[in-house]
Amino acid sequence: MVIQIQPSTQTLYDQDYYFWLRTTINKLRTSQFSSVDLDNLIEELEDMGRSQKRTVKSLLIRLFEHLLKLTYWNVEQERNEGYWKGEIRTFRREIKDELKDSSSLKPYILEIFDQCYEDARTEASDRSQLAIHIFPLIPIGSLEQILDENWFPEYNHNHHAKAD
Repeated sequence: MVIQIQPSTQTLYDQDYYFWLRTTINKLRTSQFSSVDLDNLIEELEDMGRSQKRTVKSLLIRLFEHLLKLTYWNVEQERNEGYWKGEIRTFRREIKDELKDSSSLKPYILEIFDQCYEDARTEASDRSQLAIHIFPLIPIGSLEQILDENWFPEYNHNHHAKAD
């Protein structure tokens, strides 16, 4: 009986990611550049950038969605106002933290601002079951406004419309 041993094409990166990461960091710290797994290192760095962009985009959509619900979903306003405001503050803080860590993302936020607002309109409509035309086509605030911890769009805190 002949046993054939397949050559292992699996790299340390594929076998044990955390060990690969620690090994790569140690090689870089000790200037062992020629033995660094550059292909996977480059791929990881590119993924980090894409991941940061996805995070900022998701946070911006959630922020807009909650601002829209707070402003226009009168039936649920009394019950959910505190929760929505808390979520708005959390999303603002998380976006600001991302921008503090990577200020070069600010142009990206401006680039995706309108699309994120449109996505938030759709999601707010789905979640509230309000018709999408209830929410304005133009964003309800500028980037500076929506990130300002003291700014909230005009809404009626005392109006508690009941569903018919």
